[in-house]
Formats: sequence, C-alpha cells, structure tokens
Amino acid sequence: MEQLANIGSEISRAINWRGRNDEYFKLAFYRALELFSLTLADPKNRGRRLRELCRTKELLVDWFYGSKVYKTTDKQWRKYFDWFAYLANTKYRNQLGNAS
Repeated sequence: MEQLANIGSEISRAINWRGRNDEYFKLAFYRALELFSLTLADPKNRGRRLRELCRTKELLVDWFYGSKVYKTTDKQWRKYFDWFAYLANTKYRNQLGNAS
C-alpha cells in the first residue's frame, strides 16, 4: 500500500510536468518505473498482487509511452493511486494514535 502510494506520487509528478518540462516528466516517470521494479521483486508480492502490479505497470507504460491501447487518462491514474495514498496515510495516523 505504501509502495503504491509512493509510485502514485511519482506518477502525479509526471502528470504535472507533462507538456511543461519533458526532462522532469521523464525523470518522474522513470522513478515510478524503478519503484515498480523494486515492488515486483519483493517476495511478499507473489500471487494475485504480482499480477495486479504487472498489469498496472503495463497500462502505465502504454499510457505514457505506448500506443494508448487502453485509453487511460490522467484523472483515472490520479484516482487509482490516490486510494493508496489515502490508505497509507490512514494507517500512519492510526499507528501514531496507538503509540500514545
């Protein structure tokens, strides 16, 4: 959950930079791909998680650099990753509350 929130932050940066600064756009997108690779290599992401992660990465690459077969939008990507950020933030706040 936290890792996908981090990936989402990079995707959001890429979306913000697209059309404004191609270098920053590429750097943010490549950081997201690197985080995806690290997440895919993590043994705890086997089974169904691995399939979803691979599929999500495939869709992102198609949307940012491919032929846009899946016709995803900025809005859809933000919405998808915002849920992970929300869940990670909620988990973090709950941990802070339990530490008191």
